[in-house]
Amino acid sequence: MLYLLFEYLHKHYDFPGLGLFQYLTFRASLSIVLSLIITTVYGRRIIDYLHRKQVGETVRNLGLEGQMQKQGTPTMGGIMILLGILIPTLLFANLTNVYVILMIITTVW
Repeated sequence: MLYLLFEYLHKHYDFPGLGLFQYLTFRASLSIVLSLIITTVYGRRIIDYLHRKQVGETVRNLGLEGQMQKQGTPTMGGIMILLGILIPTLLFANLTNVYVILMIITTVW
């Protein structure tokens, strides 16, 4: 979304520095930094929320050593991964690209 906004502003108003968003390496760098921030800041909050809601792993006793240590581990940690992928993609990717749309659909699916 920001890519399309900055592209529009660059074409119509020619603000200095907005052409930087046309470079894939710049947008990829911003995506990496934002993904890291999202997972570190909100990751702990998501894990605490899952602990409060008691969404945890139930372990069957198979007689394995250290097996019971996994009791109560949150099983929905993939939410952090999805947020770390989808939010930077929606913000910084070219949403008119068919491959980006396909990636978003398959990730959500």
